[in-house]
Amino acid sequence: MDDNTFIPTAFIEKMSTILPEHLNIDDLIAACRRPLRRAIRVNTLKISVEQFLILAAEKSWELTPVPWCAEGFWIERKVDNESTPIGNTAEHLAGLFYVQEASSMMPVSALFHHFDQVNDATLLDAAAAPGSKTTQLAARLNNQGLIIANEYSSSRIKMLHANIQRCGIKNVALTHFDAAVFGQWLPNTFDAILLDAPCSGEGTVRKDKLAMKNWDQSAIESISSTQKSLIESAFQALKPDGIMVYSTCTLSLEENQEVCLHLQQTYPEQVEFLPLNKLFEDAEKTVTEQGFLHIWPQVYDTEGFFVAAIKKTDYVESPQAKKRLGKFPFQPASQQVTDSLYQYFDQQFSITEIQGTLYQRDDEFWLFPDNIIPLINELRFSRLGIKIAEQFGKGRKSGFKTTHEFATCYGEQCTVTIALQAHQAREYFQGRDIHDIDTAGSKGEVMLSYQGYVIGLGKSLDNRIKNSLPRDLIIDKNLFECNGETVNLLK
Repeated sequence: MDDNTFIPTAFIEKMSTILPEHLNIDDLIAACRRPLRRAIRVNTLKISVEQFLILAAEKSWELTPVPWCAEGFWIERKVDNESTPIGNTAEHLAGLFYVQEASSMMPVSALFHHFDQVNDATLLDAAAAPGSKTTQLAARLNNQGLIIANEYSSSRIKMLHANIQRCGIKNVALTHFDAAVFGQWLPNTFDAILLDAPCSGEGTVRKDKLAMKNWDQSAIESISSTQKSLIESAFQALKPDGIMVYSTCTLSLEENQEVCLHLQQTYPEQVEFLPLNKLFEDAEKTVTEQGFLHIWPQVYDTEGFFVAAIKKTDYVESPQAKKRLGKFPFQPASQQVTDSLYQYFDQQFSITEIQGTLYQRDDEFWLFPDNIIPLINELRFSRLGIKIAEQFGKGRKSGFKTTHEFATCYGEQCTVTIALQAHQAREYFQGRDIHDIDTAGSKGEVMLSYQGYVIGLGKSLDNRIKNSLPRDLIIDKNLFECNGETVNLLK
């Protein structure tokens, strides 16, 4: 128990008035003072849950299933070097799992509890950074359809993209707006929307002892006003019969139930609350009379959280938008160039199944999700799809250079990879070339794998692999241990 956790007296008094009768304030305070259990979510775009469980057992990781997410587990690491952050393990760097608090997995699970149009859907993640829910959405969609991941904070866009890239996601477009614009700019557009709203963060005190240092009731009321604007706009952007999940990591009614009830009062004929009492076996313990989930930290031993599922039953009016988009810098790639690039991927990596529409900007080639094409002239994007290659040289000396992003998204199709042992993979993630390695006669660009999973690209030069890892992904310290393993080539 941590007595250094700051819990304001006014907060305790307030929570005493809204706690359900079957819960008590002493248990809430005690739960807030306990350290938060670590949790991870398996990235099924890279590895199945069954394969990951085998891998975890080999590493003596103890996993306990998260009831509301089939891919989620609480984790205890018993053998691995505990001085290595879990985010610096090889499995995490390869995108096999995402470090995500257990209750944070609930909004996406709640969305797909009521939404089953997964093959060609267009989704909005209205407040996306750092990317836990965006990557969870992409995995549930199996990289199909389109996710517009929006983040208002410019400082968090880079982290959002890095997590999307690491997890091998190719159906995302990034935007950088106040999420309140979507109702005006893209009314009745999205099949489903996740609004994990900015909030006072009362539920996060278990991982941040000072999360409530500046707790103030007037601030909560101000935040609630912002949340009401966001939920109205998101609802306007939702298609009729579409599903929206509203969630926060806070406990006050003003930021949770009252925001959803405000939406219902604004659109009494078009708002339908969908029950979440059957989302998982013990959901009834935290379900509200409206069917929302109000997650108190002591009930499931998690952060505090709130989740509501809402259906839009009919059209609603949206404010008229005045758009100034500027010139779109991409052009569809010619068929000749497309054929040449895809032939290179086939010859070099045996990769033939490439989905999406190829666009070109100068010497860069980008793969856009098909669903984005109708929206190109409707919205300004920070980043569209994935950059898969660059062209260099002219005439006979011209060629293509593949990107790390292409490797993370399509590397699993590669039939021949150069497999690295732990010490070599560690060198790779540190940005160093790999020496004294059997390249099996390969020439040019090659896919590099570790434990059977592609981790990136290199260039084969006799008995050396030149490192192609982007510099902003290099990690110098606290990487996984090597254990003296020797070189091995796998195919």
